[in-house]
Amino acid sequence: MRLVAVVGPTATGKSALALALARAHDGEIVSCDSTAVYRGLDIGTDKPSAADRAAVPHHLVDVAEPDEIYSAARYAQAAADAVRDITRRGRLPVLAGGTGFYYRALVRGLFPGPARDDRLRARLERVAGRRGVEALHRWLARVDPDSATRILPRDRKRLVRALEVYLATGQPLTSHFEQTRSAIPGYAVRTLGLTLPRPDLRVRVAARVDDQFRRGVVAEVERLLAAGVPDTAHAFTGLVYRQIVELRRGVRGLAETRDRIVQENMRYARRQMAWFRKEPGVVWLEGAGEDAGVQQAAGKLVARFLTAVPAGHVRS
Repeated sequence: MRLVAVVGPTATGKSALALALARAHDGEIVSCDSTAVYRGLDIGTDKPSAADRAAVPHHLVDVAEPDEIYSAARYAQAAADAVRDITRRGRLPVLAGGTGFYYRALVRGLFPGPARDDRLRARLERVAGRRGVEALHRWLARVDPDSATRILPRDRKRLVRALEVYLATGQPLTSHFEQTRSAIPGYAVRTLGLTLPRPDLRVRVAARVDDQFRRGVVAEVERLLAAGVPDTAHAFTGLVYRQIVELRRGVRGLAETRDRIVQENMRYARRQMAWFRKEPGVVWLEGAGEDAGVQQAAGKLVARFLTAVPAGHVRS
């Protein structure tokens, strides 16, 4: 049983490469994006077009309501079910996306972790209330720098959980990953990572953000709010949407919001690279996923993987 994965920073063309590989190898795509799971969040997540989704089946897109909290554990179970179903039907599962925690949850597994500790959580919430949520991020950076790299500085929920685990166990969250088990045992995994020089990536990020505004990402948020989704919904904590909500609250103007989104995307790209560089066995390709040369190189790697890896041999 085999799985191909396409990972890497935002705006590197992962979706385009995954689509090309799925078309070439009779595959179906399993999204690995923590925001694309939410219905109605389309423009700011750059979800696959209707034409692409009609041409190649996509899984784990539009599977949750915006006011739900969709966890990595829930994702791993649903993605594993999708992967096994695709395999049963004789097709190739192609995982595509840049949410490193979701990737690890599926391919390498999550540790069960200590139970929720309301006393610790109340303490951490008090710290955030007095000193700002960024104080939690600074604290986490001291005790668990790997987790601080992957968690956004204002992601209060995940910061609280990471610190809760550290305070409850005396060990950083990342140290527990060694005790995990893959959600898809028995699968051989070939992971391709896309990377671009930072100046090139910034040009692509800026162009994408401009396109999101042209396509109406602000109106998209307004429609969701009008439909009753609270502006505190977890779905709005991700990149683009968080800044649009702040725009609506009057925190900053339109031009500054656009610049802020570009800046935050670049910071996120740096965190994604730091995360995936630590994942074992990723084969890195420099260039955008739409480039013919990158697609040709990736195609050769996948073809070799599909013919050379004995069934049941797991590698990543």
